[in-house]
Amino acid sequence: VQLQASGGGLVQAGGSLRLSCAASERTFSSYDMGWFRQAPGKEREFVVAVSWSGSITKTADSVKGRFVISRDNAKNTIYLQMNGLKPEDTAVYYCAAGNRRAVLTGQGVKWGQGTQVTVSS
Repeated sequence: VQLQASGGGLVQAGGSLRLSCAASERTFSSYDMGWFRQAPGKEREFVVAVSWSGSITKTADSVKGRFVISRDNAKNTIYLQMNGLKPEDTAVYYCAAGNRRAVLTGQGVKWGQGTQVTVSS
């Protein structure tokens, strides 16, 4: 599966952005999906994941209550709604596809190309 992320940009603290990740395959609906991020000088970290059906989500404590993941299997797309953005959310955001464990750990996933999110204070 090929993944194309979009929607990043520059936003002021407290603002919102919605990221999208479109998949190339009709088998998209069989994958669990997730978002990771990597800030300059830091390791890539898990942000949020959603099960293939959309019924189960997992969110990192650092973004809980502010970020929401969703998916539209008819459009082969997942979304990351980011509200209440903080300067520490600045990073390149990557979408990922895989099984349940893979999208929680980042191991064995297929990665999208990343989209830059910059939050100014």
